[in-house]
Amino acid sequence: MPDHTPAHETLWKLIKDIRFGMLVHRTASGMLHAHPLTTQNRGIDEGADLYFFISQSSELHERLLADGEVNVSYADPGDDSYVSLSGQARFLDEPARKEALWSSMAKAWFPGGPTDPDLALLAVRIRHAEYWDVKESKMVQLFKMAKAAVTGEPPRQLGEHQELTLP
Repeated sequence: MPDHTPAHETLWKLIKDIRFGMLVHRTASGMLHAHPLTTQNRGIDEGADLYFFISQSSELHERLLADGEVNVSYADPGDDSYVSLSGQARFLDEPARKEALWSSMAKAWFPGGPTDPDLALLAVRIRHAEYWDVKESKMVQLFKMAKAAVTGEPPRQLGEHQELTLP
């Protein structure tokens, strides 16, 4: 990750251990719809892409071909960290990348392995990211919220909040 900033590194640190992201896309009628997908990345790649395996025969595949504007969100309530990523979805025909990203967990969905004809490699190019990472203990958070309730003033910053715009 040589060209990435400390914020990029923090972003990856926040999502790397969360197995599932919620990918939100628009339906043909314009309604927003979400799907849980397993992030296949081992690290954030140089182009700031996230990778997912999906079925080529799925409705999601068809919808993303029609409209690739998506949001992927991650949440780790136990660590009080939350990430929202907006970007452009596209499909890659890269057998070597499918092989590199392949895991035994993917085999449950695609028994033919990385060459399964139904396997589509979805890449989401991150354009904008926002994250919230609360570092204070639960006791400190509760104290700040109780103080805010008594004083009528919103609690002061509860952790780090950062926005990133990627090229």
